[in-house]
Amino acid sequence: MIAKNKLGLFSLTMIVIGLVIGTGIFRTSKDAAQAAATPSIFFAAWIVAGLVAICGALTYAEIGSRYPVTGGYYKIFSYAYHPSLAFGINSIILISNAASLSGVALIGSEYISPLLFEAASVEKWKPFVAMAAIILFYGVNLLGLRMSSQTQNVLMIIKIAMLLVIIAALFFPELHSIAPVVVDESKTSAAALLLSFGVALKATSFTYGGYQQTINFGEEVVNPQKNIPKGIFTGIIIIIGLYLLVSYAYVKVIGFNELKETSGIASVVAEKMFGTAGKYASSILLFLAVLAYVNVLLLSNPRVMYAMSTDGILPKVFQKKDKKRDVLTVSLTVFAAICVVVLFLLMNLNWH
Repeated sequence: MIAKNKLGLFSLTMIVIGLVIGTGIFRTSKDAAQAAATPSIFFAAWIVAGLVAICGALTYAEIGSRYPVTGGYYKIFSYAYHPSLAFGINSIILISNAASLSGVALIGSEYISPLLFEAASVEKWKPFVAMAAIILFYGVNLLGLRMSSQTQNVLMIIKIAMLLVIIAALFFPELHSIAPVVVDESKTSAAALLLSFGVALKATSFTYGGYQQTINFGEEVVNPQKNIPKGIFTGIIIIIGLYLLVSYAYVKVIGFNELKETSGIASVVAEKMFGTAGKYASSILLFLAVLAYVNVLLLSNPRVMYAMSTDGILPKVFQKKDKKRDVLTVSLTVFAAICVVVLFLLMNLNWH
């Protein structure tokens, strides 16, 4: 592989952040607030989940630095246990990730479709917008690792900038909610608080997942022994900081009790800051945030198929690579096709 097609520390860090930050932070704060009996429980759930994520990140950083290979998530299970176990685990993950990609693309279409189509036809067009996003980034990934990683960098900078705009609301007291926090007295016993914390932690923990797949890039990283641990750890620290600050901004601007019942929380904050124009701009930016997740899963998962092929678990055709662009053409095409099929299944479920 030529050096220019390898991932540097910045690109790897953006991939880590892209794998973790999907649409969760734009929705999970509402779920965590609904579960949390008090604001303290709400923030404790975010902090504890972040600490657990750091432990996981350090574990995968060590694995990635010791065994830097393409499709590392498959290879480590194959090496440590057995190829059949690795195949079973990663097959489930591949299908799960395809479903996640399709679902997130469908969610993303909810943000942009109302701006493109008449209200009466929005529901009809949403699946096609999601499909267009998958096909678009399939094409981007066909152009090579360098192009797809640079695209990911741009999309992640846009996503992080959007989160920073939401955080900026903290510095405008006139935007802050003055509604008092109302606590249900029936949920203040030790047992009730512990249950509340557990349910809130369940919601926040899922929002921190995804960094594990970073080890799939292994040998495609410049100086992987140093850059994989740095990229994973730096990415998780940035994510924890963003999650805590954004959640705090939601509480301050919307109000803790109101947050439990508010949909489109990012759009609500943007509208308070910039008016109707802010609401429309946030819809576009939220769609771009979704595209970053679509791109990074198309970037990561074909490498697992490639690794399975090198072990003879999948046919050798999955090893086919455009060496000039460093593209796993067959693996990428098959994974993208699975995503489209899953999207069709989701469409059929919605129609029935």
